[in-house]
Amino acid sequence: MLGAMNIELRHVLPGAGKPLAYTFGPPPGEPEISAEFEMRTVEVRDLRPIADRLSLDREGFQFVEGPTRVGDFDDGERVRRTGYPEVAELLRQVTGAARVLVFDHTVRRSDPAAPRRPVYNAHVDFTAESGPRRVRELLRGDPAELMRRRHAIVNVWRPIVGPLHDAPLALADATSIAPGDLVPTDLVYADRVGEYYLLKYNPSHRWYYAPAMQAREALLLKNYDSATDGPARFSPHAAFDEPGRPADAPARASIEFRAVVFH
Repeated sequence: MLGAMNIELRHVLPGAGKPLAYTFGPPPGEPEISAEFEMRTVEVRDLRPIADRLSLDREGFQFVEGPTRVGDFDDGERVRRTGYPEVAELLRQVTGAARVLVFDHTVRRSDPAAPRRPVYNAHVDFTAESGPRRVRELLRGDPAELMRRRHAIVNVWRPIVGPLHDAPLALADATSIAPGDLVPTDLVYADRVGEYYLLKYNPSHRWYYAPAMQAREALLLKNYDSATDGPARFSPHAAFDEPGRPADAPARASIEFRAVVFH
């Protein structure tokens, strides 16, 4: 068996209604997310020994070498000017895509004062409803021809500082996820309402992570795929507390890019 350890992951509990989450401060008296959660012990396996066998279309994630020249990830303009083309080229090489549209990025830090922090709820960024809707919004002009092609929303995630031991990312093998494990959840923005999946616990889930990731390494994870005839469509993921991490481990600092890949 691959090197493995037991960790605690946060899963949503089934509820009476559809959960709702806010991307900003909720209205007075309302919670940031209207759902109950439970911590479950799961086994997470080291993906490095099988990295060359992982596939976005089977497990829903891949691990790659992906050096970057961005340098200052807090400089949004530099990230867009340098990081977006790097990500587009990486995804073209890995997926053979005919076109890649990188449309946003998020920097996350463990610092409690940071505007965006690691997400410990097991989740998927998009759903079968919100994925195609977001692609149509991004294309705006005339999406008809591109929307008829197979397309997928893929995240490229990397630590900014390594080796990463603080709040690393766990990824669920898509082939171990049952449709009923995914709970559609409204996601309220300042100007629109999106939708994402929270994940219920299922003992059949298989989890993986990349120990001690460096800034030159990246994870690719699929958050939506228009194809429904076999390939993995969704890749649940979550941050977790690594047992026995070094006391001097640098605080989590990471960046994730989101892109639409057209085949």
